[in-house]
Amino acid sequence: MTKRRTTMALRRRPIRLPQIDRLIVKELIGPWVFGVGMFASLLVAATYLGRLAGFLVGGIPATLVLELTAMYLPAMVVKTFSMAMLLSALLAFGRLSSDSEIVALRASGASLFRIILPVAVFSILIAALTFAFDEVVVPFAARKAVSIEYQIQHIQTKGDGDPQVLPLYTKNKLTLSISAVHVNVGTGELHDVAIVAFGPDGKASEVMTAPVVRWAGTSDPKRFLIPFGAHITSLVDPRLDADVKGEVWPGQVPEIGMTFGALITIKDDNFDALSMNELRAKIEAHTKRGDRSPKDIANFWYGYWNKIAVPLAALVFGSLGAVLGIRNHRTGTAAGFALAVAIIFGYFMLASFMSVWALGGAIPAWVASFSPLAIGIVATVVIMRRRNG
Repeated sequence: MTKRRTTMALRRRPIRLPQIDRLIVKELIGPWVFGVGMFASLLVAATYLGRLAGFLVGGIPATLVLELTAMYLPAMVVKTFSMAMLLSALLAFGRLSSDSEIVALRASGASLFRIILPVAVFSILIAALTFAFDEVVVPFAARKAVSIEYQIQHIQTKGDGDPQVLPLYTKNKLTLSISAVHVNVGTGELHDVAIVAFGPDGKASEVMTAPVVRWAGTSDPKRFLIPFGAHITSLVDPRLDADVKGEVWPGQVPEIGMTFGALITIKDDNFDALSMNELRAKIEAHTKRGDRSPKDIANFWYGYWNKIAVPLAALVFGSLGAVLGIRNHRTGTAAGFALAVAIIFGYFMLASFMSVWALGGAIPAWVASFSPLAIGIVATVVIMRRRNG
C-alpha cells in the first residue's frame, strides 16, 4: 500500500527531482553491496578456492592460509565494483518499473536521460572508488600475497622454489633462456640449470647445463658463478662438447648480466601488485633496456590502460543496467541476475578478443582497453534514445 500511495502522489503533484534522485540512489546502494559480495565470492571460489584447499591439505598452517586469503580479496573485490553496478541498476530500475514509479516520472515530464542521471553520478563515484582502491589497497595486498606465497613455498619445498623458465632479452632479441628445477631465494642459487644461448639470427647456438648456478653477491651484483662446473654443447660447432671446471662463467655462453633479485622477478606481469606510476616506470625501463619482447611490452601497456578502463566500466554498466531495467511489466529478480551475467560475460569475451589483437600488434593497447567501453556507451545511448522516444 505504501508504494502505491507513493506512485499516486507522484502522479498528483509536481515531481521534485532532488527527492527522486535520493530515492533512486537508495534503491542502488543495497543491491550494489549485495552484488559486490556475491561476485567476489564467485571469483574467489573460481580462482583460488582449490589452491587454498590444497595448501591446507598439504599441511600449511591455517593462519597462513587465512592471511593469504585476506590478501587475495582486495584484487578480487575491486574487479566486482563495476559488475555490481550493473546488477544494482538492473534490480533497482526493475523494481521501480514494476511499481509504475518510472511511468509516474515520465508522465510528470521527466525525460529518461534525467531519470538515469543519478545512476550516472553514483556510477562515477563507484568508478573513483575503484580507481583509488586499485591504486592504494590492491598493490599493497598483492605484494603481501606474493611474500606469503614465498613463505608457503619455503615450507613445501624446504627452501627450494618452483621450477622456472626465465627468458632474457637484449634489444628486443632473445639472448638466453634459463631453466631451473629449483630456486633457492635464501642462498641466491639456481639448481639443476639448463641455459640455452641464442645467436644474432635468433637460433639456439649453445646449451650449458650445471648442477648449481650461484649469484656472486653484492660485491659483484651482476655476476653469476658455476661452483660445481658445467657442461657445454654447441649446436653450431660439433667440436665444442666439453666439461667446464671451476667457478668462472665460461666465455662461450653470454653472462646473465643482472642481479639475482632481478632475475627471479623477471616475470613482472603481476599488474595487481603495481600502481599506474610503477607500471609505467617498468614499461619505460624495459623499453629503454630492450630486455622484453614487443609482445610483453604490449601486454604491459594493456595492463596500464586497464587501470583506467576497468573503473570506467562502472559508468557504462550502471547506465546500461538502468536502461535495460526499465520494463513495462513485472519481472522477477532472477531475470535481472541472468541479464547481468550475460552482459558481463559478453563484455569480458569482447575484452579478451581485444587483448589478443593488442598482443598480436593488430591494434594499440589503449584501443583494446577502451573499445568495450566505447561499444557499451554507444549501445546505451541507442537504447536510451529509442526508449525515450
